[in-house]
Amino acid sequence: MTAPSIASFRVCSATGRTIHRQAEWLVKANAVVAVVALLVGAIAALLLVLTRWQAVHLLPAVWYYRLLGVHGMNMLIFFIIYFEMAVLWFASTVLLNARPAAPKFGWFNFGLMLLGTLIVEWAQWSGRADVLFTSYPPLKAHPLFYLGVIFFAVGALLVVAQFFATLVIAKREKTYPGSMPLVVYGAVTAAIIAVITLVHGALVYVPTFLWSVGLIPTVDPQVYRMLWWALGHSSQQINVAAMVAIWYMLGALTVGSVVLNEKVSRSAFVLYILFISMASAHHLLVDPGFGPAWKIVNTSYFMYMAVLASMVHGFTVPAGMELGMRLRGFTDGMFGWLRRAPWGDPGFSSLVLSVVVFGFVGGITGVTLGTEQINIIAHNTMRIPGHFHSTVVSGTALAFMGATYYLLPLIFQRKVAFWKLAKIQPYLFAGGLLLLVMGMTFAGSFGVPRRHWDISFSQAPFDVQFNPAVDFFLAVMGIGGVIAVTGALAFILIAVKSVFFGEPVYAFPRGAEIAGIPPGLTNPPVHSADVDERNEALHAPSRGFAGATPGTLVLVGVFLVAFMLYYFANWKLLSFLWKIG
Repeated sequence: MTAPSIASFRVCSATGRTIHRQAEWLVKANAVVAVVALLVGAIAALLLVLTRWQAVHLLPAVWYYRLLGVHGMNMLIFFIIYFEMAVLWFASTVLLNARPAAPKFGWFNFGLMLLGTLIVEWAQWSGRADVLFTSYPPLKAHPLFYLGVIFFAVGALLVVAQFFATLVIAKREKTYPGSMPLVVYGAVTAAIIAVITLVHGALVYVPTFLWSVGLIPTVDPQVYRMLWWALGHSSQQINVAAMVAIWYMLGALTVGSVVLNEKVSRSAFVLYILFISMASAHHLLVDPGFGPAWKIVNTSYFMYMAVLASMVHGFTVPAGMELGMRLRGFTDGMFGWLRRAPWGDPGFSSLVLSVVVFGFVGGITGVTLGTEQINIIAHNTMRIPGHFHSTVVSGTALAFMGATYYLLPLIFQRKVAFWKLAKIQPYLFAGGLLLLVMGMTFAGSFGVPRRHWDISFSQAPFDVQFNPAVDFFLAVMGIGGVIAVTGALAFILIAVKSVFFGEPVYAFPRGAEIAGIPPGLTNPPVHSADVDERNEALHAPSRGFAGATPGTLVLVGVFLVAFMLYYFANWKLLSFLWKIG
């Protein structure tokens, strides 16, 4: 194979890294389509939340259920996975100074994904796939719907294969010193989980496609549900690994974050690979076809190992940020480092809000709802979408947004447009989502069902009465949803304006504050402490992590107390319903 020409690369003036131009364009293409999918999903979200808000009740039943499927596919599959493909191209080439494997084939795979996306969109918007996101048999969509999903999944799987091939090239050509960077290691974790996920997608959608065209007589609903959730839930575990990798990257870019212990962080990523996909079983806890032993083992002993991995990252990421700030001289008090952090940097605020909402809200509710006994009082209520809107949306989407604010000048070579709006966008998005999640969670605690078009059952021969508090919580959900969609649309406006009409930027003057360029690029965080002092802070036996990162230790203690109280409250509620004690 002939070596690539020098013209195939450019050198980033901010980081000094060599960037392959074809890989750069693949990052751009996947990121742009991701934002388009986010726009479609956000429009559907606004209409859905104004329908679930019972006082407004906007859409008729047919369009409510149709847009529910559109929203799920665009947000949970298209937006997330296109962005993850961009992350894989970025991590394997830019972060490793490497050339991509078969970039022309990468364009074929991108085209295959795009073709599948357009087919699915056509099927859903035209009413040929009103089967919701899960598409459970015996509900049957048009065959092209299943074929579109297969095209998309095959294209994504081939991109993952190219990612691994690019890693081999980088290793052989020795484009990076030492061991693989932790951010790339996290991307490898996401890619491995993606293979597991997409293979399950093939196992579920290929037979369903054959069923839809009449080549096989039936699809077993129970087998379908088990295999589908290995796709539907595990696809969100790709997000978790990619999100955590972005946490580490944004921490280094914004505040000079330090990795406390590479081996511990890498071991936590390995736990994701081994155990996180098993959490899919918590969607099947009320299915009578699965035995209690299978349910308990999958949602406790195995799932808790994945929870351990998240708790490790939940400590090491903020602790690394605290230590990085302290090594830069921000040592006043327990939380002086946090008070002096660059809160006006949208990359940093997105990072912190992603960690906090994902950990405190998503993590606590996820483990609780994944407990077999507690699940019985929450399954198919609004508590479930309340949970995953705090993980996939508040956590993953915020992390991706934060990364975008740095990718715009680094990869697209454009200043971030509407810089003042960009500074408040993460707070707007996260604040609205917190209201949305709280409204959903508390409404679900009063038994409000998920997915249901009309909780008043106005056309039914019976009357259903909910606690009057439900109206209040649905209003909170509705207001929060409108605010969150506003934040999402603001991000889309910023991204579109920046990419297509933004001011070019090819240099990053040191020490300057320039509107539209994140401060981590013009004023990169540099540790004021010397190497010996840094090592002493990290490894001194007399101090340990508690002495080096006291603020994070307090925050972790608050998290654990909140976790225990919420978990206990749910068991107490269960005992009331079962009349125990």
